[in-house]
Amino acid sequence: MQEEDRLVEKLRKIESLFARPSTDGERVAAGNALERIRARLRQLEASEPPVEYRFSLADAWSQSLFIALLRRYGLKPYRYPGQRRTTVMTRVTRSFVNDTLWPEFEQLNETLRAHLAEVTQRIIAQAICPDVTEAEVRPAPTGRGSKASEPIQTEFEGI
Repeated sequence: MQEEDRLVEKLRKIESLFARPSTDGERVAAGNALERIRARLRQLEASEPPVEYRFSLADAWSQSLFIALLRRYGLKPYRYPGQRRTTVMTRVTRSFVNDTLWPEFEQLNETLRAHLAEVTQRIIAQAICPDVTEAEVRPAPTGRGSKASEPIQTEFEGI
């Protein structure tokens, strides 16, 4: 099985956890997870009014995943002019956000980020330098009036 296939399988298993299967047969049939979650969302919307949520996501990877998850469940992601690109708005019930959407997103995001970090480390090791360990942590320079406490270069903010 390819590495990407294993990742997709992991992500599907996470989704099936949040589908809350009601019978043993449903637990086995993970393919029905999406429909069970959509059905639960429809039930919640019938008894609880959707409210507007603003989600601020850390990076483009998380944002892409979150938007895909919203669309998967039939929810419409949007943002208003002037909002940051990492802001995603949607209208959804509080129960669905608290019990399913956000916990599922967090698990999916953790799994995806771990995979991306692993792939990144492997590619850097192969293409740039095999030593991909963290930078050394040194004690801060000490001493009154020491020039060592002055920065050599100002901070650089990359991409």
